[in-house]
Amino acid sequence: MAATTAAIFTLPKLYKSSINPKTISLFSPKSTLSSSFSISSVPFKVHHSKRNAQPHSYTTPTISAAISVGDKLPNSTLSYFDSSDELKTLSVSDLTSGKKVVLFAVPGAFTPTCSQKHLPGFVEKSEELKSKGVDTIACISVNDAFVMKAWKENLNIGDEVLLLSDGNLEFTKAIGCELDLTDKPIGLGVRSRRYAMLVDDGVVKVLNLEEGGAFNVSSAEDILKTL
Repeated sequence: MAATTAAIFTLPKLYKSSINPKTISLFSPKSTLSSSFSISSVPFKVHHSKRNAQPHSYTTPTISAAISVGDKLPNSTLSYFDSSDELKTLSVSDLTSGKKVVLFAVPGAFTPTCSQKHLPGFVEKSEELKSKGVDTIACISVNDAFVMKAWKENLNIGDEVLLLSDGNLEFTKAIGCELDLTDKPIGLGVRSRRYAMLVDDGVVKVLNLEEGGAFNVSSAEDILKTL
């Protein structure tokens, strides 16, 4: 029978507390709460059981997708607005057949990292990428074509990067890159994981896939290093 010890402690009685709101990161849901309070004392007994602590084991998650280097891209249909403000559709086959294409995906239009770093980086490096043989640079998001059009106008993007909508997640699901953010408090739902890939005649030659919405290996600079 396990030995026990008894100790007398005082129980804090909570009269008031204050919680300072902190900014909650979109992809890192940790937040810090602080509180202050006054107390009075109430005696009570606490029994402690003596037992050996068991070590915990942890497994590092593997970043993977249905698509991989050497695979041919599935033929899905994407949509966009052209320069004449006409809504168009484009198959992945037509986008990539006989061409060298950089495809990169973002979790959402108008979100901070996507708007401030990821997409602008490819716009800035578009000439350098094309000088190394890239025919087309395309950005894919699960936002609808109207949102993608507004995002393009908001960032004053010309024809450097083609913004494509995968509104029904047809392509995103086909390559296994869904990002489930339904547990977030701002209604993001299911999005695309962030990635960048180099595709030659429909075949994946380079695939830089991020963990969730992180931005570590999928920049324009990362793709330039592979050319």
